[in-house]
Amino acid sequence: MELSRRTFLKASAAAAAFAAAGVTSLKGIQPDEAQASEGGLTWGKAPCRFCGTGCGVLVGVKEGRIVATKADPEASVNKGLNCVKGYFLAKVLYGTDRLTTPLIRKNGKLVEASWDEAMTLIASKFQESIAKHGPDSVAMYGSGQWTVFEGYAASKLFKAGIGTNNIEVNARLCMASAVTGFMTTFASDEPMGCFDDFDLGDTFFLWGANMAECHPVLFSRILDNKRNNPAVKIIDFATRKTRTSQMADRYVPFAPQTDLALLNAFAHVIVRDGLYNQRFIDEHVVFKRGKENIGYGLTDKFKFADEAKAIDFSAYKEFLKPYTPEHVSKLSGVPAATIVELAHLYADPNRKVNSLWTMGFNQHTRGTWVNNLVYNLHLLTGKICRPGENPFSLTGQPSACGTTREVGTFTHRLPADMVVMNPEHREKAAKIWGVDPNKIPAKPTYNATEMFRAFDRGDIKVLWSQVTNPFQSLPNLNRYRKGAQKGEGRFLIVSDIYPTRSTEIADVVLPSASWVEKEGAFGNAERRTQQWFKMVDPPGEAKNDLWQTIELAKRLGHGNLFPYSYPEKEIWEEYRKFAEGMGKDLAPYEEYTKVRGMRWPVVNGKETRYRYLEGEDPYVKAGEGIKFYKNKPDHYKAVIWARPYEPAPEVPDRQYPFWLCTGRVLEHWHTGTMTGRVPELKRAYAEAVCEMHPDDAARLGIHHGGKVKMSSRRGSLVLTADLRGRGRAERGNVFVAFFDEGKLINELCIDAYCPISAEPDYKKCAVKVEKI
Repeated sequence: MELSRRTFLKASAAAAAFAAAGVTSLKGIQPDEAQASEGGLTWGKAPCRFCGTGCGVLVGVKEGRIVATKADPEASVNKGLNCVKGYFLAKVLYGTDRLTTPLIRKNGKLVEASWDEAMTLIASKFQESIAKHGPDSVAMYGSGQWTVFEGYAASKLFKAGIGTNNIEVNARLCMASAVTGFMTTFASDEPMGCFDDFDLGDTFFLWGANMAECHPVLFSRILDNKRNNPAVKIIDFATRKTRTSQMADRYVPFAPQTDLALLNAFAHVIVRDGLYNQRFIDEHVVFKRGKENIGYGLTDKFKFADEAKAIDFSAYKEFLKPYTPEHVSKLSGVPAATIVELAHLYADPNRKVNSLWTMGFNQHTRGTWVNNLVYNLHLLTGKICRPGENPFSLTGQPSACGTTREVGTFTHRLPADMVVMNPEHREKAAKIWGVDPNKIPAKPTYNATEMFRAFDRGDIKVLWSQVTNPFQSLPNLNRYRKGAQKGEGRFLIVSDIYPTRSTEIADVVLPSASWVEKEGAFGNAERRTQQWFKMVDPPGEAKNDLWQTIELAKRLGHGNLFPYSYPEKEIWEEYRKFAEGMGKDLAPYEEYTKVRGMRWPVVNGKETRYRYLEGEDPYVKAGEGIKFYKNKPDHYKAVIWARPYEPAPEVPDRQYPFWLCTGRVLEHWHTGTMTGRVPELKRAYAEAVCEMHPDDAARLGIHHGGKVKMSSRRGSLVLTADLRGRGRAERGNVFVAFFDEGKLINELCIDAYCPISAEPDYKKCAVKVEKI
């Protein structure tokens, strides 16, 4: 397969977008770059605004406007390449309908208002609700699109100022299972490997990760590796054929939810055939079994606590016995011989194996378990923490790692893996924040799904959403859209840059600055923190979210928490006090202004590529080799978990015979708020469609391009059937992307979630499809 990175990005999904947009070359999508070569432009560095890859871009500014962007050749992440969304970054902030002034709903309509009027109203609603119903009656919902500074300020205001843990982020919908997987196995969040593994490995198992469309720059690195090394193999486990499948050596379709069984079957073969690394296991692993046959978070105020019971290797072997290749083949549809072959490939001592996944694992009612199970394979074989062989959770938002996970903007978290439930952690946070430790509540309140259930019930009275679009992105969307519009004392504030399906139902809409209209820092999927300076002013009266949060703090009497003259730098220096000595050390702010990011822990000015590895990680001493140093209770060892296969909470039946899976396409990002304003991207993929297998369509009399009605127990939607598109669902499966605000596919999704991570399952629910 003679595909270079540039060939891949031009010839695969990106080329489809260019062709649909009427573009014939990369130069054509940057019409002002020729002008840049003639001078007159000021260039600045920034990470891309979209996914968690963290591609470096150079932003060209002239006369106060972004007129060109290009991939940064000095950025080690993307090495001078962008995907199609990255090439159109110059246009994402210049849609004709940018929000430029605050809006307040009066007599049912949103009307223009001043900032003072809007903030006075918001502060009064907060004060009234807190006085009447207590601190837990107000809440903030943010995202992995917050800068580090914005997320930190929001968490500090709510936990140290207002005195509630009612802060959540949309990363709960996409990365929470990765977090709990890391924490339960290694006692520390974030991967041990880095993007260098894509250049160094030779075996790549992709688990429900359509990298060609969702992480195209990273996939191009794997393809470039393969071009230079014919021994490289790519194995694509998925429930639909994609452009990733086309470029893989093996496409392995499996029945939804049975990834749990498959991973246990691989472990079964590795143990049965003596392929495990006994020395590594003895030195670095303990075994545990948790609570089983538990719920799926379908009832309000669902509560669950895992039970970790220590077992030994022999008990683990006994646990694996039922997961024979023959038995799991019947569950999954994967031939037994394939299971044996791929288990041996995982364990081959002469191959460097990487496991890669994203929402296929994380958006799963057993998301924590399936993360644990893929780690099991690497721990059994000792293929972990070394260059070129690691498990790696890919990330969907630019700072889902840096702002939501490292800063700790979930209800239960504090910065640097600390949690509100731990009194020592609260005491440390209180000392840094200058408040009484008792001010920080000791119990979490609501995960994201429960937060919106509480808003629906009226337990939360005032909810402020920043940098996200929940009333398009939540599962079981009908319930939460209706709940937000009940009135009865509920008050919704939405900060955004464009009108969305969330702003349309808000009581107050605040116009926000975005990306290089403000100073910022993001943390990408490989622990790389990247900083940028403000380059242009936001339009009209738009203000950044950091200003908005601090302004509310001042009006609520908590301005003393934010005594900053240079908020971004001073917040950073305060924030990194949490990480010092915690294995998550960060450099002084000035250092990030000079480089294209650094991967933490950063100690004595040196970044870390591989965690837990002697010679790479400054916390591992000479002679220790590999040390999982965060897991002190288990003698600095990682955990192999005995986690069983359990079926999904809702499976197809006679009334609803299809599995529905939702996801993304290359040209659009999340709910399409930004990409939908770029004409070229909009033309390239104009609307969400129903991908289905031609055999299923023929049986139902459905033709390509025909209209279908798709229904679940929660809602229905009219879509166009796509039988010849870039992706093809397996028989009995359908796929719909969720970017289209005119086709709210999440109205059909179930809001069941993993009881440990509280991440909902967008990948599996039962639907019927009817010809119209």
